[in-house]
Amino acid sequence: MDAISVQHSRPLIGRQNERDFIRRFFTEASVKGGALVVTGDPGIGKSALLDAIAQDAEHLGCAVLRVAGVQFEADIGYSGLNQLVVPLLPYLDKLDEIHRDALHVATGMGSGAPPDRLLVSTATLLLLRRVAEEAPVLLTVDDVPWLDRSTAVVLGFVARRLIGSRIGFLATARTGSDGYFERGGLPEHVLEPLGDDSAHELLRAAHPRLASSVRRRIVAEARGNPLALVELPAVLSAPQQQAEAGMPSVLPLNERLKGLFVERIAELSARCRHALVLAALDGTGDLSVIEQGVGSSFVDDLGPAERARVVTVDLASYRLAFSHPLLASAVVESATSGERREAHRSLAAALTAHPERRAWHLGEAASSADEEVAGLLEAAAQRILARGDATGAVAALSRAARLSPLPRDRSRRLAEAAYIGADAEGELRSASVLLDSARRADPALSGSLLAAAATAHLLINTDGDVDTAHSLVTGAVEAHLSSPEPNDDFALGEALHTLLLLCWYGGRAELWDSLFEAMDRMGDGVPELLWLTSRTFGDAARTDTETLKRLDRVLEGASAETDPTRVIRIGTASVYPDRLGDLREASWRVIRQGRRGQSPARRHLGALMHLCVEHLFTGRWDEVDGFAAEGLRICEEQEFNFFVWYFRYCQAFTAAARGHVDTSRVLTEQIKQWAAPRGAHGAALWAAQARALCALGSGDFEEAYRQSCLLSPPGELAPFVPHALWNALDLVESAIRTGRIDEARSHARAVRDSAMSALSPRLNVQVRVIEAMTSSGAEAEQHFEAALADDQARRWPFEYARTELLYGEYLRRARSTVQARRHLSSALAAFSGLGAVPWANRAATELRAAGESLPRETRDDSPTLLTPQELQIATLAATGLTNKQIGERLFLSHRTVGSHLYQIYPKLGITTRAALRDALAALGEAPADI
Repeated sequence: MDAISVQHSRPLIGRQNERDFIRRFFTEASVKGGALVVTGDPGIGKSALLDAIAQDAEHLGCAVLRVAGVQFEADIGYSGLNQLVVPLLPYLDKLDEIHRDALHVATGMGSGAPPDRLLVSTATLLLLRRVAEEAPVLLTVDDVPWLDRSTAVVLGFVARRLIGSRIGFLATARTGSDGYFERGGLPEHVLEPLGDDSAHELLRAAHPRLASSVRRRIVAEARGNPLALVELPAVLSAPQQQAEAGMPSVLPLNERLKGLFVERIAELSARCRHALVLAALDGTGDLSVIEQGVGSSFVDDLGPAERARVVTVDLASYRLAFSHPLLASAVVESATSGERREAHRSLAAALTAHPERRAWHLGEAASSADEEVAGLLEAAAQRILARGDATGAVAALSRAARLSPLPRDRSRRLAEAAYIGADAEGELRSASVLLDSARRADPALSGSLLAAAATAHLLINTDGDVDTAHSLVTGAVEAHLSSPEPNDDFALGEALHTLLLLCWYGGRAELWDSLFEAMDRMGDGVPELLWLTSRTFGDAARTDTETLKRLDRVLEGASAETDPTRVIRIGTASVYPDRLGDLREASWRVIRQGRRGQSPARRHLGALMHLCVEHLFTGRWDEVDGFAAEGLRICEEQEFNFFVWYFRYCQAFTAAARGHVDTSRVLTEQIKQWAAPRGAHGAALWAAQARALCALGSGDFEEAYRQSCLLSPPGELAPFVPHALWNALDLVESAIRTGRIDEARSHARAVRDSAMSALSPRLNVQVRVIEAMTSSGAEAEQHFEAALADDQARRWPFEYARTELLYGEYLRRARSTVQARRHLSSALAAFSGLGAVPWANRAATELRAAGESLPRETRDDSPTLLTPQELQIATLAATGLTNKQIGERLFLSHRTVGSHLYQIYPKLGITTRAALRDALAALGEAPADI
């Protein structure tokens, strides 16, 4: 029999391995017969898998026969067999009279004495064999536990006698529930829950408009159960689906899910259900909490639930676990509102040593405004946020707001929740709704620091501009500092951090005045990280040694830092002093947590940004590409539109260094066009630096000089343009190459007078190279030698190779050809290893000029821009296939396909999927229609 064609298969998310396994069974069974029973939990997707396999068989011309167990027919003898036999009436005439009559009577189509069960079983087997004479047969039996006893016995008989019959038998059964069907000895395939990636994909397909935080919560609660993934969102209100309203601590069930899970609880005793309600609402599985709420009889009380497989109790570890999270939901659904509030009160009384959990249960138990409980929830939110749980903090603050008696307090807490949602969690729609609620609670909210900061985040991620956001936050800060009331330290610190970033995004020195004025008014009350970042990230070229010592002291324990917000802010302060390597472990921790949905999306992005920068300079460019693709995907999913430019810059930098000129130019042009109307001059400056590097590599020194001057004029490291540090060597080299010697020397003096050499060993090497290039004779050689002698210089392979290239060029022109060849050979090897093609070609050209015999230049022909896998993905995408369809063909997840496409577009100089076909045609790789 031919293999089953994939293109005819119905999409079945996350079940490719299972489907392949059963296809192999089916192909084998169609030749010599066989039986398989698929088992799994309720809602796990057994029926959907069975239907998909049946559809595959039908496309191959097989006869598919279906029987399904039906609960209300379980007491009707042979009702299931009737489903099988009625469609096969024409084949009954091919049986002898005794077998034909037995089936007629058994299935209610004839009259007579009840036939012997063995006779009916034999007649059924013979009937199937007659059908299989014309075409292979697949008999599917769904929900065998609900088959009537007679049919179950007959089909069990048939399933064991199919060898050599061209008949396949596929049945499904709930785990641990076979009913009357005896499947002992039959092969079994256990259908496991979906993995997280497949669960997210299914949820996106079924409910594409769910907010990401809601999607993560449902995936966690459903625990890979497809039915739960599809049905749970439908129970939520539209605002809850969009994260515009809080979700309940235990998700409700709809009628379909109740039918699966509530039935296992309904018959339990009242004391057992009470203990289960405590366990479900507590959610930790700690038996000591339940013991305090129920008393010493708790083990006996839970016994019926253990026997019904609702929970497992482990007295050795003193833990309880629900067999499935939705059983906990079913327990809560079965309780009245009064029973739930009483359970929350009992839990609060038992959790005096756990203030966060106690506050939450007090909040759930409250039925009216209560400022004391609201204050406890607000304090708990701060501790929750410090652990990186922005979603939990927003939920706690929202609950605190609902319990606040005074409109002013309610508004303040909602504003704080909105700020956390916008800044860290990435739920911009939720933040907008919270802000609206805060304004309705207190119309005087306009002066609120956190409301202004939240609005600023919303502005820059939509169609707003940096200047408007900057003015908004500046006004709120000034109003707050001018108020006679005491400062709100948390709100003021967060607002000033937001203001600092807006100043940097704006890229103009005058924007920083309001920040430093506010910090001066705060005196010694300025948070340490804010003070450090304003110096090292704001105007790094003028950072003094004392500031760097303070930064190093903060970094001493940073690798063990667990607060994602603090990790990212320390990283921001470390960007220009080149200390990001000290935070690598902590940054990776944030990324791993973000991938699991345990860290706020904005912090996940921040950690990706910082690792991108570190790896740009350490030469790990393939990893940069991966991080950038991941960052772009998150920006798209979370609607963090403002931060797309950053990852485009990283792609532009690696493309420039590798000699992918068109790709780099397309990316930097995208950044410039996006940044201009939004006043994000800082982003445009980064694009200029990437363009300068690209022009240097391609030998366009005039363009390199022009782009470099956009960052800073020659003879000055522009104030509050820290990126000018990264461009200083580019400006000096391009000035010299274009005959602007005075400008090069003037810039060298500015570099010498700045703090650049003290910031980091990497920048110190660049200062020495700049000094060498603007000197001559022995002095130039001394500077070059000093740059290469730095023990740490080799940590940055591209820049070290560039130093050797420049030194080699200098030595060749000074007729020291033997020394020149040594340095040029080393540079060539390093550039080749990095894949920096134009720089390798430049080193090779100098080597040939120094007398070395080398092959011709390595050309960066366009078809090699894409790896074989990228070319395969691009070709399939150009035919119109979706990411999911491509993933199914190549055995990749849809996310992996999307990440590859984010890297493919800039390499081909395009921005949309629609342009793929033409771009591939230009490479001579036009896809054939599929």
